[in-house]
Amino acid sequence: MVKKGISTDPIADMLTIIRNGYQTHKDEVVLPTSKVKRNVALILASEKYVASAEELEGKLVINLRYIGKNPAITEIKRISKPGLRVYVGWSKLPSYIRGLGIVVVSTSKGLMSSKGAIKQKLGGELICRVW
Repeated sequence: MVKKGISTDPIADMLTIIRNGYQTHKDEVVLPTSKVKRNVALILASEKYVASAEELEGKLVINLRYIGKNPAITEIKRISKPGLRVYVGWSKLPSYIRGLGIVVVSTSKGLMSSKGAIKQKLGGELICRVW
């Protein structure tokens, strides 16, 4: 029995909070922090899908980015889940919409975008896709 309020997939919860923030046109979203969530947010910031991400007083603050009135993220979706992990080699890393989207990959050298993983020839677990 799962207790109410306890998440079994905190990364999916993070992606949902970001998605909901964009749908309600918020400037920023605040969520509990962890090392993995912080690294995913920093990748999104470096790839210009969010304006910035910073950790303040144990909370992760993500400033959302808009292009005109449109969100910078069209879709953000979890790939690998706790019940079904998805691993691929570097040559099989997916590219979405003619290279405009990214996949966040957990490699032996840490979390990185699919573009960085392909450059370093590293495969790993597919965390989420963004475009």
